[in-house]
Amino acid sequence: MAEEEDSSQEKTEEASSRKIEKAREEGQVPRSRDLTTTAVLLLAAIGLYAFAGFMGEKIIGITRVSFILTREAIYDPSTMISLLARGIYDGLMSMAPLMTLLIIASIVGPIALGGWNFSGKAVEPKLSRMDPMAGLKRMFSVKSLIELFKSIGKVLVILLATVWLLKYFAQDMFRLVDESIHSSIVHSLDISLLATIALAATTIVIAAIDVPIQLFEYNKKLKMSRQDQKDESKDTDGKPEVKGRIRQLQREIAQRRMMSNVPEADVIITNPTHFSVALRYDPETMATPVMLAKGGDHTALKIREIAKAHNIEIIESPVLARAIFYTTDIDDEIPAGLYLAIAQVLAYVFQLRLYRKGRGERPKYPRNVKVPSDMRFNTSGKPE
Repeated sequence: MAEEEDSSQEKTEEASSRKIEKAREEGQVPRSRDLTTTAVLLLAAIGLYAFAGFMGEKIIGITRVSFILTREAIYDPSTMISLLARGIYDGLMSMAPLMTLLIIASIVGPIALGGWNFSGKAVEPKLSRMDPMAGLKRMFSVKSLIELFKSIGKVLVILLATVWLLKYFAQDMFRLVDESIHSSIVHSLDISLLATIALAATTIVIAAIDVPIQLFEYNKKLKMSRQDQKDESKDTDGKPEVKGRIRQLQREIAQRRMMSNVPEADVIITNPTHFSVALRYDPETMATPVMLAKGGDHTALKIREIAKAHNIEIIESPVLARAIFYTTDIDDEIPAGLYLAIAQVLAYVFQLRLYRKGRGERPKYPRNVKVPSDMRFNTSGKPE
């Protein structure tokens, strides 16, 4: 028994949608810092390459305006302030495209893996985070060791990429000394930007390794044991005793509603003690008779009591009562196989009403009602 209990506590089951939703509410979503770093570095490098000319022209313009000043402008505070404001504006405008890319990267990078999620619980202060012993455990845990190896791996990947780039651009860099100053500056900037883009692209390899690891760790953290699933089911659907009480109340409400329909019945067919069914039929508005209520034992007795109180005719026909009870649901029409048998009973009831009003002869009691053999049941509900 102890082994079975232990095995039931192993977190081998996939997380339920409720647990995933609860984790998101607490701010627990899969995140990859390497993916965010890759997005920021790559877009920054591409942005520099794309907007380098625009930024350079703006900076040259700021420099030209700032250093070509007349004597009067230098000693005029309002002119200097306006030049300063213009320089700041032009500087911000020169950086605006690149900063926009970086803002987009800083937003898209984190939500690319776990989606957009804002949780106030994630930023709530927790005293457990300030526990020095817990901090030491985290520092010397297996997870920290894995993170250390991951960091070493990142350094090695970037180092190898740097060495390869130096070899790739070596001849171009050696030729810079033979070029003019202007040409060598432009050429060196091109080399630097291309090398930066290539070096940033190497982080894609790191992110491609880190993303599956983060997804695996996230799913592993949310895994559930069988006991967790049972507890969640109790919390979601309610405890068994509560659900049982709810079902009992629902049955009582349904039974009260069913009993309230009995006074509208035209006839009650009984077993005579074990079953009772209440039927209603209006030839002008209904195509076939409908069963308003049915019950066994105590409920059957209650149906008969209500019928007597409202002067509803009670017919004893055990075979027919069982046939209707087991083949028809409440508020449903009777099956076609019982049309003839029900017609015999209803004909008796309607003729009896006329007789009591002084019209017509007294009808014969329907003792031999014909029920098809395939619709005959015993008291336990099994076909005869």
